[in-house]
Amino acid sequence: MADENQPGVPAPNKMPLPHAPGSQDNRPVPPAEPNPSRWGRVDDEGNVYVRTAEGERAVGVWQAGTPDEGLLHYARRFDDVRTEVELLATRLSSGAGDPKHALATATQLRGSLADAAVVGDLAALAARLDRIVEQAEGALANAKHEREEARSAAIERKQALAEEAETIAAESTQWKVAGDRLRAILDEWKTVKGVDRKTDDELWKRFSKAREGFNRRRGSHFAELDKQRAAAKTRKEELIEEAESLVDSSDWGPTAGRYKDLMAEWKAAGRAPKETDDALWQRFRAAQDKFFARRSAVYSERDAEFAVNATRKEELLTEAEKIDPASNLDAAKAQLRRIQEQWDEIGKVPRERIRELDGRLKTVADRIHEVEDRRWRRTDPEAQARVDQFRERVHQFETQAEKARAAGDERRAKKADEQAAQWREWMHAAENAVADR
Repeated sequence: MADENQPGVPAPNKMPLPHAPGSQDNRPVPPAEPNPSRWGRVDDEGNVYVRTAEGERAVGVWQAGTPDEGLLHYARRFDDVRTEVELLATRLSSGAGDPKHALATATQLRGSLADAAVVGDLAALAARLDRIVEQAEGALANAKHEREEARSAAIERKQALAEEAETIAAESTQWKVAGDRLRAILDEWKTVKGVDRKTDDELWKRFSKAREGFNRRRGSHFAELDKQRAAAKTRKEELIEEAESLVDSSDWGPTAGRYKDLMAEWKAAGRAPKETDDALWQRFRAAQDKFFARRSAVYSERDAEFAVNATRKEELLTEAEKIDPASNLDAAKAQLRRIQEQWDEIGKVPRERIRELDGRLKTVADRIHEVEDRRWRRTDPEAQARVDQFRERVHQFETQAEKARAAGDERRAKKADEQAAQWREWMHAAENAVADR
């Protein structure tokens, strides 16, 4: 039978403990050792003791077998407790466990160690439970903080929604868009949870008041709109009467101008009620169409005359486009003046031909003016002077670059090269301008 005097077994109350209470070692409590005599003993009467920092403590009696079997039995019981503690720690660390339940269990287990009928490293197990208690308390504090943050965020979000609703109620005139947005705010409002009842009620009153204010303002707007549309209907009926009275007029210009004014007044009148606005427009448009159809018939006869004029102008253009100002500028200018005089005498052409024909004649005139401009520019002494000035600047910077490079100042040389390149580019542009002349 093992006792305190057995070789290799420390004397009672003098066994050094590998873990002192309050240890910061974060390792799991090791499993029961094959030789549990390190943590306890069985005396000759079968009493089983566990060693603690305070000394030995009796944990039970063993009469069913050898002392070693007795120690192993109590060590296994210790291992069961240790396994429960480690499982508790694992679940807490992984987030799968409830911190509140973990705190209660760890506290209960820690309190029971003083009387636990087990043999093992109770100091390490107590330290492990201390850490679990501390971790659970931290998790509970974090959870409380997160709840507070969530509550603050929920309050802040509902405040923002209430403020947006109040802004819409006070300012928005986009009734459909604003109404849709208020409905969306209401839907989102229902999803925001975690606000205390008192605050939630206060915010809801603000939001509800904003919605009611918007609905009143929208209702007033549409009531006023109905009045405006009724007035627009009356005004458009008056415009239709005048438009129909002008249908048979042969005073083409003034009448067409009056129809244009009537159209502007029609647009300014606004919309009539939806069920009548389209019908009113059809009547108004029919009167205009009838007048302009009559005018078009008259203008068709006039366009036939204009078509003949267009043919005569095309003949003049054929002659004008053969002018060669490069061979004899003065003769070209005289010929163009004669053609322009005949052009004016011919008179009007169809409207759709005006731009085409005038454009062709302008092209001839531009070509003659271009030759005349080149002649003038060739006599401009300033152009060549600019070329010479640019060439001199290029030479100056090239000289500076050579001197700087000879002096070993590559930075200044590079800068001078860049400036010379810029002035050379300007010089070439000036030379090309002179050459084009």
